[in-house]
Amino acid sequence: MASKSLSTSLRNVRQLDSGLLKDSLRQCLAPRLSRSMATETQLVGQDMVSPWTNAHLIPLAPQVPTTIYKFPTMEPLRFESYPSTHLHLPLRRDILHRAVIYEGDATRQGTASTKWRSDVHGSNRKVRPQKGTGRARLGNKKSPMLRGGGVAFGPHPRDFSTGLPKKIYDLAWRTALSYRYRKGELIVVEDGMDIEFPKTRYIKQIFDTNHWGNSDGRSLFIAGTFRKNLFRAVRHAEEDGKVLMEKDVDVKDLLELGRIVIEKRALDSILKNHQSDLMRERPAMAGF
Repeated sequence: MASKSLSTSLRNVRQLDSGLLKDSLRQCLAPRLSRSMATETQLVGQDMVSPWTNAHLIPLAPQVPTTIYKFPTMEPLRFESYPSTHLHLPLRRDILHRAVIYEGDATRQGTASTKWRSDVHGSNRKVRPQKGTGRARLGNKKSPMLRGGGVAFGPHPRDFSTGLPKKIYDLAWRTALSYRYRKGELIVVEDGMDIEFPKTRYIKQIFDTNHWGNSDGRSLFIAGTFRKNLFRAVRHAEEDGKVLMEKDVDVKDLLELGRIVIEKRALDSILKNHQSDLMRERPAMAGF
């Protein structure tokens, strides 16, 4: 009887302890559960970012300011705003690399050509008998082993150009401009960028005054149309920079030199022509 009563009392103590343990756990976990449930919805006036949110999905500032200067005095005129999807994109080295390789492959001529033995002019007569001379067997004199014969596995005209989706290429353009903008190396000037005299000495003074010369990194001038004085002066000062029209610029040019001095009209044209990845395709209507 004593052992039976002892086991009953021990069972009651275990039940009491388990009940107290459950109550303490419920008290400790209840606030945590309530807080985690409360964070499922965003409170008013509270900006919340999940730790699992991708960085490229976080919205950026909708507009970024850009100063417009007067060339060649470089006097600030006004501010202009551009969408952040145009001039404030994150750096993507992989996309820039693909764009530069794509442009380089497109510029390869691929005109190297050699003659195989069937293309060489000459007789097909066997040079010497197959057997009896003790020397190696040999065919006609157009063999690649003989001087004046064909070239084995030589180059032939081919197309080296590779493909790249237009949306990726357009993104590379804006990524290169954004990279320059973030580093403060994108200088936008008023339309009509030109100098008064087509003298190399005059343009060199502009380079030295603004620290755009060879010692500070060469500069790239991008004009919307042909500017006679500017092109003539910079042509003889290639050690300090170069000048191109907007239609002759590619992604490699935007990354090659130290800075970019570009007309506002040329910048707007580049951004307008390279935004296919931002355009939403209209869904096809039924019956059409």
